[in-house]
Amino acid sequence: MTKRMTIAALLAAATLGLNAQKPMTAPKGGKLISDELLGIFFEDINNCADGGLYAELIQNGSFEFNANERDGWGPSTAWKIVRPGHSLGMLESRMDNGIHPNNPTYMRLHAERTREFSDYKGWRGYGIQNDGFGGMVVKAGQKYDFSIFLRNIGNAKQVRVVLGIPQGWGKDPKVLAETTIAVSDKSWKKYEAVLTPTEDCKNAILQILMLTDGDMDVDMVSLMPEDTYKGHGLRKDLAQTLADLQPKFMRFPGGCVVHGGGDGFWNTYRWKTTIGPKETRKQQKNTWGYHQSVGLGYFEYFQFCEDAGMEPLPILPCGVSCQGTNGGWGLWPTQAQDVVPMSQMDEWVAEAIDLIEWANGDPATNKWAKMRADAGHPAPFNLKYLGIGNEEKISPEFIERFKYIFERVTKAHPEIVIVGTDGPGSHKDNPDYEAGWKLADEIGIPVNDEHYYEPRDYFLNKRQYDNYPRDRKTKVYLGEYAAKDKKLIDALAEGLYLLHVERNADVVTMTSYAPLLAKKDGTQWNPDMIYFDNDRVYPTCSYYVQQLFGQSAGQYYYGDCVKFEGDAADAIQPMEGVHYGQSVILNTKTRKLFVKLVNADAEAKKANIDLSRFGVKKNAVKTVIVGSADDENNYEKQPIAPQKETIKAQKKFTLDLEPYSMVMLEYQL
Repeated sequence: MTKRMTIAALLAAATLGLNAQKPMTAPKGGKLISDELLGIFFEDINNCADGGLYAELIQNGSFEFNANERDGWGPSTAWKIVRPGHSLGMLESRMDNGIHPNNPTYMRLHAERTREFSDYKGWRGYGIQNDGFGGMVVKAGQKYDFSIFLRNIGNAKQVRVVLGIPQGWGKDPKVLAETTIAVSDKSWKKYEAVLTPTEDCKNAILQILMLTDGDMDVDMVSLMPEDTYKGHGLRKDLAQTLADLQPKFMRFPGGCVVHGGGDGFWNTYRWKTTIGPKETRKQQKNTWGYHQSVGLGYFEYFQFCEDAGMEPLPILPCGVSCQGTNGGWGLWPTQAQDVVPMSQMDEWVAEAIDLIEWANGDPATNKWAKMRADAGHPAPFNLKYLGIGNEEKISPEFIERFKYIFERVTKAHPEIVIVGTDGPGSHKDNPDYEAGWKLADEIGIPVNDEHYYEPRDYFLNKRQYDNYPRDRKTKVYLGEYAAKDKKLIDALAEGLYLLHVERNADVVTMTSYAPLLAKKDGTQWNPDMIYFDNDRVYPTCSYYVQQLFGQSAGQYYYGDCVKFEGDAADAIQPMEGVHYGQSVILNTKTRKLFVKLVNADAEAKKANIDLSRFGVKKNAVKTVIVGSADDENNYEKQPIAPQKETIKAQKKFTLDLEPYSMVMLEYQL
């Protein structure tokens, strides 16, 4: 290496020095708040993992679908037999001597006649076809990694793999890309190829055709685009849409998915069966009525958190069933709660401690950390938060088991911040809410997770956190919330409520809107923040409001820089029952100042703004979200999106706030 720097390197170093921002001292009058206030909550609901965020294009590539998940489902779901050239054969599902005990089911192809008739000039072969999740979207010139596990029986086989465009009944598909595999191994072997389509297609299919008579076993069929988010297997546009929120953490994998929802303990999500090679992972029924391939498992969740700059917040079960078990959603005050016997609770303690070791441990000394390293991540993930439980009834049985896990995990790893639960409906008329906070105060839970979904009027008019004790050691994580519609007025109501949360961000340290993602024609819950189909992403009005809060994280809140004309001099914004409000946030690390104003009212407002204490200079970036109250982003139209412009920075000025609007001003100090 030469000691002399090139001119380009000198210029780069000088630019870096000019751009580097030294942390600043906060002016007087600010309140220290959480700078991790906005995160995201990913739960596999609304078909948002397989066929969604997870970029795999093949549906049921492992043949593990079954009738426990949906009536009529089975190993051949999403597959069809194809026999071009009038070939003959039989398809048989089997479970003897599979690839791995966690992945027992596979298909045996028995081909009796794979040749074409003498006067037939089309395709030949016997095999199977997969249409993906309602058709595969592929792009010309992009590379797609195909893989398959095959086991030969008897004579060697030739297998043709075709990515194509269907041409209608009785016609051979148009070939986009293809490869041929020679199969002779009598034991399972993974075969791989790269397929590069010659043109774009939104409804491509994949065919696997035996060109040789005889028997062959098939499992773990995969077609994955190489162009994924940071190269780690997530659908690029969806992952980028999430990253553009600039979330500070991600809670996963649920939600009710964590403890099996209404299905019972057999369907509890166990993180240990979602790591390692894909063919060794244990797939399972999803609480919301479909299949989880767990191709998007704990390793992928943690990797995504790292790629997008988020703290991982995994949630583990605590030995108590979901409130929905035994018909509990309608009967929860009196339901019989399923619980793990106390004699078996050490298994659930180990579930938590082993996860911490997997995420943070040394591969040289810990078997779980070695699995992380073997998967391609030798460095620790630096896990900081761990959630225990989700929306359980805060019964004596729950309290006993939560204490058991909490005490042992905290003793083993005091550096980990444990997040507890208040059950669903975190309001003072809910006995679980009262019991949850009593438990938190008793044993010193660092953070408690609150959930509530309410009509927009709640978010417009309630200011729940103004009355929370300021001396309480346990902080609030508002882990699931949303107004019960997706119009602009609902998004502004949520924004107004988040202004209230920012004012109380010494008490509320984290928030995440829920649910996050929903697939077209596969949605179990509305509203959601982001809708999508196989080809496009459709952010809602709420997405854009959330995005502004994600972009404006900081460490100090100022409540006295903005006054609305007509308000009393000592008015505190946002006030209960008043449908407009403001907050000013300072990020001393990035030396950025953010002024946010929300008007969820039909009348325009005037805001007098004084930023003299901050020494603002030069220009500011103004972002505006505005429309009619009933405007709604959907698959047909997207009327609402932020509009940005650069304006001259002023220390004192008046800003006109349009009806049904949100404005953010961003200053570099």
